[in-house]
Formats: sequence, structure tokens, C-alpha cells
Amino acid sequence: MPISATSAKPAQKLMSADDALARILAGVPALPEVEVPLLDALGLVLAEDVAADRDVPPFRNSAMDGYAVRGDDVASAPVELRVVGEVAAGGFPDRAVGPGETMRIMTGAPMPDGADTVVRVEDTDNAADIVTIAAATPKGTSIRHAGEDLKKGEIILTKGTVLRAAEIGLLASDGRAGIRVRKRPRVAVFSTGDEIVDLDAPLGRGQIRDSNRYTLASAIRAVGAEPWVRGIVRDSPDALRAAFREVVAADAIVTSGGVSVGDHDFMKPVLSELGTIDFWAIAIRPGRPLAFGELNDGDRRVPIFGLPGNTVSALVTFEIFVRPALLRMQGRANVSRPRAKARLTEPVDKIGTLRFFARGIHDPDAGTVRLTGPQGSGILRSMSLANCLIDLPVGPSRIEKGELVDVILTEQPPA
Repeated sequence: MPISATSAKPAQKLMSADDALARILAGVPALPEVEVPLLDALGLVLAEDVAADRDVPPFRNSAMDGYAVRGDDVASAPVELRVVGEVAAGGFPDRAVGPGETMRIMTGAPMPDGADTVVRVEDTDNAADIVTIAAATPKGTSIRHAGEDLKKGEIILTKGTVLRAAEIGLLASDGRAGIRVRKRPRVAVFSTGDEIVDLDAPLGRGQIRDSNRYTLASAIRAVGAEPWVRGIVRDSPDALRAAFREVVAADAIVTSGGVSVGDHDFMKPVLSELGTIDFWAIAIRPGRPLAFGELNDGDRRVPIFGLPGNTVSALVTFEIFVRPALLRMQGRANVSRPRAKARLTEPVDKIGTLRFFARGIHDPDAGTVRLTGPQGSGILRSMSLANCLIDLPVGPSRIEKGELVDVILTEQPPA
């Protein structure tokens, strides 16, 4: 059945950005739990509580190279002690240390019975038979006790924890080769439009290179998801249908272009045929036209985000709407960027009825923020120069120099 592009009528009332985000977060599914190798779990969300299955460290050991001694023998210095052996990391002492005795010891090596202190080698003459201790050393110095990091049976990480390098190391120290996490989303991304061409294609009249696929695929990867980069989809209902059917196995779909109300914007009618559309126009700048819905795949519902074709609009709407959704799909509780307050170093004009996400350069030391320069929706350099978005609310049409404004810190991840 032919589809008329005129069916893509704009909404009578623009939706607020907050309402749009709330509906998106309520509409995206949490991805299933999967078991992954430990090194593949970085950035993912833990799907189970983890209890230590052993003490870490499992035995008393030395925190440095030196001499294992009885603390009472080195309460004052200088003092001479008889060296009765040596223990290296990976070895084990073959006897105890008695009064007046010591044993050479390496970092990480098990402490011999009787010894309760390590004198660093720099505080000795490093002798092999009779060693002179040149500095008094408090009892208990440089000892790592069994279980001081992890105790067997204690919960060391809780469900919902985002796994950073430190958590990966903690799991490794507990002997976990694999771990249950929320699945990493596989996100299909493609661009639409007759005017765009691949990077290595010659530019004809009226054509531009397709930067959006690369911008959005990189943003997808930065949020911890796996981009599934597809091609350019031309402006026809049949081409869109074929593209959507090809990527229906994805966990989410991100497109750019074709979401306005022109004669060649077919995104909304095609998605209405293959799934559902939730909303269409948002009271923001840049990025007013935006589609959110679901593609039907049997019992599965695949979230789809139709972003504007302008480069800045596509990246800003990804930041405000898609990024939080992909984090929520991964099981993240906190999906928001950190915010700060800063004073404008220049006035900013805006449309009063729209919320404006200006690209800015935030100076945290000075507590100020300034524009990156021209703010047109096709000026991608404004995003490249920015370390924040300046969140200017609906209402005023001019924000004066020196006013305190909200700043979204886009170069910092959520805590």
C-alpha cells in the first residue's frame, strides 16, 4: 500500500524535553542477564551480589623487601640480628623467627611464624649473616594481614554496581573468570537521505558526506554499547522498510534524518506500519523533530530513535535522550550527566518558547561558561570545542552576561 509523506503531520503541541525523556526511560526494556568473561565486563552492570569465596590476601605477607623480625627486637636501634633464612614471593618460610633472629623477605612473601614486623632493606646494612638494623621500627610495620582486603563470605560487590577497572581487579582477586551482568546493547545505526554519500565517494552537486553514522556510532560506543553500523538508506518507503527488517535483531536502533515533515520524510509512516511511534516534536533547540517508538519483532519490541539529520541536532538529541536510554537498558540507576552552576561570560539570545542546549566551554576554576562560537545546527565544530551543554530553560529570550546558568558536564560520566 502506498504511503503518503503528508501523513507525517507535526504534533499540535510540542512536548517538553523532561516529559520526552521520562517517556523514553519508561519505554525502554532492561536487557537480559548474561554471563561474560571478566575482561568483557568493563563498563557493564553487575547482575548479582558477589561474595568473597576466600580471604584476600590468603596469608600474612610482607608489604616490602626487607627483614622479617620480632617487633620487640627492633624497638630501638641500632641492633644486630642473626639471619636464619630467606623467603621469596611464591615461596614459604621453612622455620619460625625467634628472639634475636630475622629472615630476609621479599614483597608479597608469606611472613614466618614469630615475626610481626618488616624492617625495610634501606634501614639495614643488607648483610646476609648478621644484619645491623639502623632504624627503630614500630611493631606491625609493613605487614599485610590475611583477609584485610576481602574476608571470605562477605559481600564485596552488590547487584547494580557498574564495573570499572577497580571492580574488575577485585573480581579477579576473588578468582572470577566470568561474571553475570546486564547485556551490552547492540545498537544498529544508519543514516537516511538522498543527499548524503559515503566518505570515499565523490561529492556531486547538492551532496554532503555522511558524518552522522560515524558521530552516532562513536557516541554509542562511548556509552558502553556496541554499534552495528549499517549503510545509507535512501528516501523511499521501500528502502526504509528493507533497512528496518535487516536490523530487527538489534537491541535498539538509531537513525538520523527523515524525521521532519517534508515530502521525502518517510520515517514516521513507515514506522507506524512496522511498529509504533510515541512522539514526534519536542520543545528544544537544536533537535525539535525527534521520533521514538518500537519496531515489532514477534514478541520482541525494539526501541527505535529517529534523530534529526542536522549534525549538531543529531548529537545533541542523542546526548539528551538516547544516551540515558542506552544506560537504562544496561541496568544503570544513574543515567544523568553531572551538572554545575556557572556564570555566563556573554549574553545568549534564544527562542523563548524553546529550551536551548547551547554548546559551551566551562571553566570550573573560574565558575564561568562561554559559547563555543556560532550555534547553528549544522556547525559540528561547536560540539567538538565544547566540554558542556548550557541548559537554558523555556521562558526568557535573552540571558544576560553574568547570569547563573545550568551546565551539563558532557565530558564527565555519571557517578
